[in-house]
Amino acid sequence: MIRILNNINGINNVLEKNNLLEIEFDKTNILKIFNQLKDNADLSFNQLLDITAVDYPSREFRFDLIYILQSLTKNKKVILKTFIKENENIESITNIYKSADWYERECYDLFGIEFVNHPDLRRIMTDYNFEGYPLRKDFPLTGHTEVRYDDLEKKVIYEPVKLSQEFRNFDSESPWEGMENKLFGDEKSTGEN
Repeated sequence: MIRILNNINGINNVLEKNNLLEIEFDKTNILKIFNQLKDNADLSFNQLLDITAVDYPSREFRFDLIYILQSLTKNKKVILKTFIKENENIESITNIYKSADWYERECYDLFGIEFVNHPDLRRIMTDYNFEGYPLRKDFPLTGHTEVRYDDLEKKVIYEPVKLSQEFRNFDSESPWEGMENKLFGDEKSTGEN
């Protein structure tokens, strides 16, 4: 299987670990590569499990775009990885794998990665007026607005995001040292009030 994968134009590096194959590929050949992975009888990677991204803001190629495919007949999984700059886009694979529709919309909504020729590329997890991309590492934690429906006012309300941290007061007692054994209501036995 590795020999077949190495012969596909655009695949740069193939590693095998247990039953998992890891592949780096050139994004310009994405449609050709994914068609061969799905249609080649010796490969049969006919199920798309996930598309996600990892953000590295300090790198030139900011995003690692990761595709996970599975071959049910060959009992193999493959992780395909390509690298994308911040304002670059990549070709959509929704014509090859129908499930890519939701995964690509999720990557667009949360990372800002645009997929060319996607049938309906719009936000899927955040509000329509939402600004920014929440899974980018440089996304600010304050200063944005949230949208909610208020039952009392019977309308949609926009208000600043409040990230409260109420539960930051930690009990610093060590569980190994034990707690002071004080029984409440047992004051009569010791003579305490």
